[in-house]
Amino acid sequence: MGVDGRLRAVVGLAQAMAAASAPRDSVRAAARGARLALDGSFAAISAWERERGRLRVLVNEGALRGGEEEFPEDESYPVHDFPEITEFLHERWAGGGGPHAWVEAAGGGRPGRRGEALRRRGRGTCVVAPIVLSGRAWGELYVARDTGLPEFDEDDAEFATVLAAVVAAGLAQNERLEEARRLAFTDPLTGLANRRAVDIRLDEALEEHRRGGAVVSLVVCDLNGLKKVNDTLGHAMGDRLLERFGSVLSLCGAMLPGALAARLGGDEFCLVSVGPPADEVVRVTEELCLRAAELDLGEGVACGVASTGDPIGPVKSSRRLFRLADAAQYKAKAARSPKPVVAGRDTAVVRLADAAPQEAAGERRRFRGRA
Repeated sequence: MGVDGRLRAVVGLAQAMAAASAPRDSVRAAARGARLALDGSFAAISAWERERGRLRVLVNEGALRGGEEEFPEDESYPVHDFPEITEFLHERWAGGGGPHAWVEAAGGGRPGRRGEALRRRGRGTCVVAPIVLSGRAWGELYVARDTGLPEFDEDDAEFATVLAAVVAAGLAQNERLEEARRLAFTDPLTGLANRRAVDIRLDEALEEHRRGGAVVSLVVCDLNGLKKVNDTLGHAMGDRLLERFGSVLSLCGAMLPGALAARLGGDEFCLVSVGPPADEVVRVTEELCLRAAELDLGEGVACGVASTGDPIGPVKSSRRLFRLADAAQYKAKAARSPKPVVAGRDTAVVRLADAAPQEAAGERRRFRGRA
């Protein structure tokens, strides 16, 4: 491949990574682009997990051998078996040089596991290029050729160094995009999902309900006493209350497989559950009320539950499920109930949720009058 061909390969690799819709697709595009650019038979990208002291393979691409999977669940190797990823980087470029790829061959005399791995898998040569993000070793790009094909040379190593830099730039961009996506769907104070994430999950859940009858439940929670904490102890303590309740909500949500715990805003939170029966959702919500009442700050929580597993009538949109759960929560708050109020098991809640605005206002006043 001439200079023009290599330039096209670099551009193609960068474009393929940029066009990928998910991190996994991006890493696969990087491995494939590098393999094709270097006329390799096989390519892999691995990440250095410092806390585990291991190189974890993210993707294998090309001609796979026995035991190799495209996206291995847990293919990893101790870094002391491949010390180049640590020693080479620190010694060679921490002092001012740049990260540089190197070549190894199955028949070479270089000590270490790479030669053994090449021979075991019928590959004759490989080029290994460090991937560096933000000045730190992130992992490596590995491209190999089968036995009988021309061996990699120093020019290939130079080119692999360039490819690894392009891969690093793509990975950095992906990490920024993932962080942006995460922030777009996450409440920054509690780390729970936000209203945007809830709306999307509820729409998906109700589609599952329409297709297959999956039980969809929504728990709306109003944290009692937040304003009093803010006014008497300061907003820092109010934030602490929100964080602590968020942790309790997360813990209880984990009792419902696949549930989404979220902060809607202010002192309002919710749980979205898909699958578990309504009785189980109510049981978990009762546990949530008990745990919230035991918090040092605040005055417990008012919870309303609306579930397609209860007699609430047809639920054609997430808006109606929200109206039902919100009406149930309103009644729980007005009654200072230590337990959740459940739409459908309390017919007044369904009537309130489905009432016209003027009628609903009158019903709310009646709730307050009974409290």
